[in-house]
Amino acid sequence: MSNLPWGTSKVLTDEEFFNRTQEISNLTNILNSTSENNAPDILVTGIRGVGKTVLLNKIKQFMDENYLVVYMDFSVSQTYQKNKMTLKGLYDFYYQKIIEEAHLKGLNTLKNHINKFFKTNNFKLKEVVVASAFDISIPIPIIVTERDLERYRDFVFRLPQEIYDNNKDKIDGMIIIIDEFQVIKELNTYLESFLWNFRGYVTEQRNVAYILSGSMGLQDNLISEIAGQNGAFGGRMLTININPFSKQTTQNYLTERAPELKFTSEGFDKCTSGIPYYINIFARQLPTNLELDENNVIDAFDNNISFIVSHLINEWNRLTTKEKDIIIALIDSPLKRIDLARKLNVKSGSLSDKLNKLQNLDLIRFAGGEYEISEKLLKRWLE
Repeated sequence: MSNLPWGTSKVLTDEEFFNRTQEISNLTNILNSTSENNAPDILVTGIRGVGKTVLLNKIKQFMDENYLVVYMDFSVSQTYQKNKMTLKGLYDFYYQKIIEEAHLKGLNTLKNHINKFFKTNNFKLKEVVVASAFDISIPIPIIVTERDLERYRDFVFRLPQEIYDNNKDKIDGMIIIIDEFQVIKELNTYLESFLWNFRGYVTEQRNVAYILSGSMGLQDNLISEIAGQNGAFGGRMLTININPFSKQTTQNYLTERAPELKFTSEGFDKCTSGIPYYINIFARQLPTNLELDENNVIDAFDNNISFIVSHLINEWNRLTTKEKDIIIALIDSPLKRIDLARKLNVKSGSLSDKLNKLQNLDLIRFAGGEYEISEKLLKRWLE
């Protein structure tokens, strides 16, 4: 199994990376228009585990030679990790990642640091103290600084274009990749204003391309808020969906990377969801000393399910008791909202926020007038 990467790997070597040549070609061709003063803005979508993060890091490798490419994962920012999502926390993280990447590229950012201090702070006189020396009284003003959030936002979001303008002789443009962008939903009442403010800066920058991505199901309201006709980017943002591997691609992948696995046709059909995350993890758990028929595959899956869906279990543990109750109530069959409320012995109106959150997490979906569990592996684990 040494030729199969772990499903949790975010960066793959050329030997580990498989397929996606068309997606890479499409994205790199679009992004290269940045060097022509026509930087694109792109939303990359796809179901959980399909390989968006791996693809984005591969894009970074392809574009790094001629561009300053900044990859940032909003979910690892301190402001999110500490469950204290704030605008200032996001601005701090955004600024830090850009400066770090600029340093690695050998670009001088000292001027940016100085400008940050003077342009984003308000200076106030706190008090005047009197010092004495040689019988002379000398008044000394004590100045304090206070971060001006609007000026800070303006400085941080204009920074990429400024870095390009100061380094035109070294880079063809900038590409900013923001992964796990969906965590901005934790801004709650500030979400809409953040999106529209962010859009204002993004659309005026001719030499800075943006790629947004994250764990967003296709039903996630945030997608329409970003890229819908009435969203912040007003349909201006290109949307590229990353699809699971086809059955044939999955077969080619396992034949090449795990030739020791021997499937019957029925057994292989149980392994063809086409999601690389699950393919890589599950294939490592399969026995190599017997022919894998349907029953063997199912037994191996059930015996290792807690390991295979560990990321879903972590997400489950972050849900409230009432949110968990909703999912449990849907295990046996899909339910209309009024029937779901009766089953939980609550008023139908009280479910709105919880249902919206679970749909945004792509754990349930609304189809045909009923709610159902959309994450089948979570359902299997709960069963």
